[in-house]
Amino acid sequence: MAKQGSGSILQFAPLQSSVDEGFWHRLSSLKLNKFGIDDSPIPISGFYAPCSHPQVSNHLTLLAESLPSDSNDESTMPPVIRGNRNRCSVPGILYNTNTMEGFHALYKQGLLKAEALKIWEDIHSGKAVEDCAVLSRVLLISFADLKKWNFHYWFAFPALALDPPATLVDLRPASQWFTLEEAESVSAACNEWRNSSVTAGNLSAVANVPFFLVSIGSDSHAAVKHLKDLEACQRDGQKLLFAFYDPCHLPNNPGWPLRNFLALISARWNLKTVRFLCYRENRGFADLNLSLVGEALITVQQGWREQQCVPNAVGWELNKGRKVPRCINLAKSMDPTRLAISAADLNLKLMRWRALPSLNLEILFSLKCLLLGAGTLGCQVARMLMAWGVRKITLLDNGRVAMSNPLRQSLYTLDDCLNGGDFKATAAVRSLQRIFPAVEAEGIVMAIPMPGHPVSSQEEKSVLEDCKRLNDLIDSHDVIFLLTDTRESRWLPTLLCANSNKITITAALGFDSFLVMRHGPGPFNSIPNLKAETENSLAAGMDNLALTNTDGQHRLGCYFCNDVVAPTDSTSNRTLDQQCTVTRPGLAPIASALAVELLVGILHHPNGIFAEAEIANSSSGGNFELPLGILPHQIRGSLPHFQQMTLLGHSSNSCTACCSTVVSEYRKRGMQFILQAINHPTYLEDVTGLTELMRSANSFHLDWDDDIEVADDECVEL
Repeated sequence: MAKQGSGSILQFAPLQSSVDEGFWHRLSSLKLNKFGIDDSPIPISGFYAPCSHPQVSNHLTLLAESLPSDSNDESTMPPVIRGNRNRCSVPGILYNTNTMEGFHALYKQGLLKAEALKIWEDIHSGKAVEDCAVLSRVLLISFADLKKWNFHYWFAFPALALDPPATLVDLRPASQWFTLEEAESVSAACNEWRNSSVTAGNLSAVANVPFFLVSIGSDSHAAVKHLKDLEACQRDGQKLLFAFYDPCHLPNNPGWPLRNFLALISARWNLKTVRFLCYRENRGFADLNLSLVGEALITVQQGWREQQCVPNAVGWELNKGRKVPRCINLAKSMDPTRLAISAADLNLKLMRWRALPSLNLEILFSLKCLLLGAGTLGCQVARMLMAWGVRKITLLDNGRVAMSNPLRQSLYTLDDCLNGGDFKATAAVRSLQRIFPAVEAEGIVMAIPMPGHPVSSQEEKSVLEDCKRLNDLIDSHDVIFLLTDTRESRWLPTLLCANSNKITITAALGFDSFLVMRHGPGPFNSIPNLKAETENSLAAGMDNLALTNTDGQHRLGCYFCNDVVAPTDSTSNRTLDQQCTVTRPGLAPIASALAVELLVGILHHPNGIFAEAEIANSSSGGNFELPLGILPHQIRGSLPHFQQMTLLGHSSNSCTACCSTVVSEYRKRGMQFILQAINHPTYLEDVTGLTELMRSANSFHLDWDDDIEVADDECVEL
């Protein structure tokens, strides 16, 4: 190559950026889980290496590890990567705005000057000589649209502008500048420098020393030294070159890092003539045919070197020759399931930014919910649970999808009704997986044994197996929803939940009214008394939700506690409108939503299943400041009056499902107790004392005197 330069202005090849997808994923995670609306500057680290191909320049790259860890520790600094020959670390800063308008409104020139000032101060303080990596910096501004997975961004590589610019005297391939002996010695010295420090595990390995000196003695022997050794090299009278890792491949232009290197040389050592080596490689070894050696003249104005006279800064990256930001969309490149998870979690994580900082997503993500009934209520509850972040859902039902179902039962379509209809449990699971591929849903086709529906001796074995299977399912789940359409089908699950102290939610529909309630704990506490520690109860997860009532309050009742008769057959001898669950269409979505909201309230209450019931507009308030509002026991709604009310009902000592007598009998006799309750309608009433209570009530007579008129002022309001 012919000699280049001869008095022309020294021109530098701009640095180019490259962003790995992992960087955007880490930034998204940090934004959602850690930073929220905090738009403070974020420290980052970029990486580059010497050019290693004659036709391709190396880019400054941002990786996932360029950002701080997304753990909850207080450190916001990205990890420092040392000892990697292909990763020369460049410190930097990221400004990630909350809105697109904020992104465009950033004072870009001011941000660039602020970063350039840091370089200038490091030059004058001597830090740039001790740690030359600070001579290069990266500035990134961005806006992350996490709904559409669009990332708008703009890079700058701050550089101090010499005034006037440096003049290029000579520029040629290094192989033409050195003698043969010098070239061999320089190559060997550079290769040793690049490899020995890394092999030895030195924390100041060459991968992190992008600027260095190459000295050549009169005997053609070359040595590579740190910048701080400059004075010693000058005293020895050796031939001296200021070398740097050059990411550029162009034969007529040095790379961008030389700009700040020349500013350091001029401001720190006041040199007028500078010989520099643009160090480039081929397959990991020094390539003096690709590397360049040049000579430049620096004649800056008077006072330019003073610390208070900060040079002008340049460095915003061009986008196809224009000064405009870049944009990348990752939606198409992401795995659909992963994209669905991110989109589904977005609303929940945004809640924690401002509206609900105490929202415990971990407890919701790990929750296991069992839905008994996959009809109108079951479909709606399953979807509401997924919206709250619940991933593990089991649906139990033995019915098939009928032609009348899809309009009101939101998980089914016409295809599920064909050929006799698919089982609801399996069809619902398929639908949930289509809606959200990451859901861990399971369908169980099984009938629930019920009191008042006697079984023959031939059926006893299969019924008892169903009872045991239901018991196992309840034991393996954290929350049970009772969503069946008959009263008696709720009895066995209520008993099993009371025995296991499971969180239990019931939703029941009338024609134009509904009931949503949470069951109280069972009569026996299987876990020792735990004092409610409000600060730590949520973070500890499901296992640490309070399981005992520490204040001695009456436990809350179950679905059957207000009844004075045992559940019995409610389906026989009924007309069609009585056999079907005939309700106003808007009722089920309302009740289902309230049922799931009630569950979330329980999970976020320090006392969990033993949380005391609160009533709307009650003056008593609560013992805790609950982020989700009050936690009622029962919610009863009426569509004709467009109103709902919260009620409180304590457990009954004669309840056929959850009283201590019934649970004790079940614990003593097991499945035989259940079988007797199924086959003998009055058995539960006899065991709980309801039979005797009704007999006493029937024998009690009141004599009414119709002639006595009661004055209005003698009436008592109950």
